[in-house]
Amino acid sequence: MKTFSAKPAEVTKKWVLIDAKGLVVGRLASLVAMRLRGKHLPTYTPHVDCGDHVIIINAAQAVLTGRKREQKTYYKHTGYVGHVKEHTARQILEGRFPERVVEKAVERMIPRGPLGRIQMGNLRVYPGAEHPHEAQQPETLDVAKMNRKNMRAA
Repeated sequence: MKTFSAKPAEVTKKWVLIDAKGLVVGRLASLVAMRLRGKHLPTYTPHVDCGDHVIIINAAQAVLTGRKREQKTYYKHTGYVGHVKEHTARQILEGRFPERVVEKAVERMIPRGPLGRIQMGNLRVYPGAEHPHEAQQPETLDVAKMNRKNMRAA
């Protein structure tokens, strides 16, 4: 039997909708990263973008376990000497773009490089329940039902 290697023209991508309300951020991010890379498929090929398009809604209501909300820090360098900015997860979740906590969690589980950047382009994260992708007819993926640890009360 020959080893199967998918070609970019042979890949069919699906659209998946995930409601992040009450879901644990790390568990959600690992599942989304697997979907974006295509590792859930039997036709997975490491050097080809064979993952799905993932839409995450209600990202502002995602939950961090333990004391991560107060203790987890995100660093950003402005490009100037000594200008490293730091924000806690609470500051980001209460700020203008609360969906960035989920985006960063997924981004850090995707390999860095050209293919990783393409795969991150297949992720859409929205802080509320509305999204403009109804025309793609995304299938709903219930992450809370997969494992009881995926869901946590706020």
